[in-house]
Formats: sequence, C-alpha cells, structure tokens
Amino acid sequence: MPTASNGSVSLYYDHAGEGEPVVFVPEAGLGGWLWGWQHAAVAGPYEAVVWDLRGTGRSDAPDGPYALETLAGDLEAVLSACEIRNAHLVGCGLGGTVALEAARTSSRVATLTLFGTAPRGEQFDLEALFAPPDDREALADSLEAGLSAEFLESQPADVREGIVDWRADGDADRAGWEAQIAALEGFDATEWLVEVTQPTQVIHGGADELVSPSAGRTLADGLPRGEFDTLEDAGHLCFVERSRDVNDRLLGFLEAHTDDE
Repeated sequence: MPTASNGSVSLYYDHAGEGEPVVFVPEAGLGGWLWGWQHAAVAGPYEAVVWDLRGTGRSDAPDGPYALETLAGDLEAVLSACEIRNAHLVGCGLGGTVALEAARTSSRVATLTLFGTAPRGEQFDLEALFAPPDDREALADSLEAGLSAEFLESQPADVREGIVDWRADGDADRAGWEAQIAALEGFDATEWLVEVTQPTQVIHGGADELVSPSAGRTLADGLPRGEFDTLEDAGHLCFVERSRDVNDRLLGFLEAHTDDE
C-alpha cells in the first residue's frame, strides 16, 4: 500500500497511468471513491493520483482539529512521494480550499479544477453530507445532500447501494470529519486570490445546496485566470451525477493547459 509521510502521519494514495499528473483532493469526510468516475477517464493520457485526507479511509487519523495549512502540507507530501514537480489539482469543497492553498504556497501546481468551492469558510454548509460509516441507512439518506433528487431517482437501486458500500469502507468517522471541517473555520481567501495565478476552472452544480453557486462565481471572478461554469440542476457532487459532461470539460481543460507554460 503506497503511503506518503508528513511528519509522523501516514497518508494513503493510489496512482495509475502515465503522463502529466492529475491529483484529486476529496471533499471533507469522503474517501477516494469520490473520484472514481474521473479517475477512469484521466488515467491513461495522464497519471491519476487519488489520496485520502488525514482522518479518512486508509490515512492516519491523528487528533484534530486540522489546519488548512496542515492539509496543504499533506498534499505537498503526497506530491513529493510521487516525485511530482507540476500537478493539475482537482478538488471539491474542502478539497478545493486545500488546492487553493497549495496553489498559493507551493511551486508544484500547474492548474486547478474546483467543484463546489467558495472563497470563505462561512459559505460552506457541509454538515448534511456527513454520515457514520457504520450506519448504512444514514449513508444512503445523506446522499440526498450531495446529489440531486432527479439523479437519485433515475438510478437503479444497485448504483445507490454501490456508493453506500464505498462510503462504508472509506469515509471518515465523526471525529475525523470534525477535525477536517475545522480547517474551514476562519478561511477567507478573498484578499489573496490574486496570488493564485494558475489557470483555474470553477465548476458548480446549479442545484448545490451545500455551497451556493453564487459563491463559486465569486471565487472564479476573484482569480486572475478563473473561469466559471454551471451544471444546471446538478448537486454538490456534480462530477458524480454529470460525469460525462465533467470529464469532457476536465479533459479539454487539461489538454489546453498541458505544456503551455
């Protein structure tokens, strides 16, 4: 099992494919399963790296609270372990803020793709997305916070059960989730967004009830090279329910910004 180390903390990661690296940063409390739809599309033309935040899945779960700078340091440790000099980061929610912090403080970030991300911590309302990994009913119910009712109603029962299986196996418990979510307390990037000069696409589900699409647009507007895109009627985890559309956007963006610097 490949791991990176940040001090005494061991961080699990997985990588596949060859080419320029694309590194996925998950939402608070959610395991690497979250990026399965994008990993399959990216691995091949690119190296795809998925990792578990501290407090989640197969990574260590030291006592919290965790600071955003600590989580960004964990990302730096994963990049170093994979010998990545320049990565395209893809993040959601808390993972989006970690990617932003890394883009500001690390020399290893080429581009950003951010889902359901806002420039201030107070604009995140992620509580409804959490469920205890040992409570399958709660895990199933909490999907309604991240995915649109239309999507859930259109899926066969085994699809929903499959996601619950992944969550039960890889999501954070309450202590890990609270330690992670603490990184959003006091987060305010509005004054330093101008320092994030990497090409960035901000993609938001139009029906996101956890982070307002207007907050995503504000984020994009504050970035020197930010672009904003909305997926109408999709929820917070829009890259799950609209995976084909998202993969087309992601691959097109990566192609446009590969070796262009």
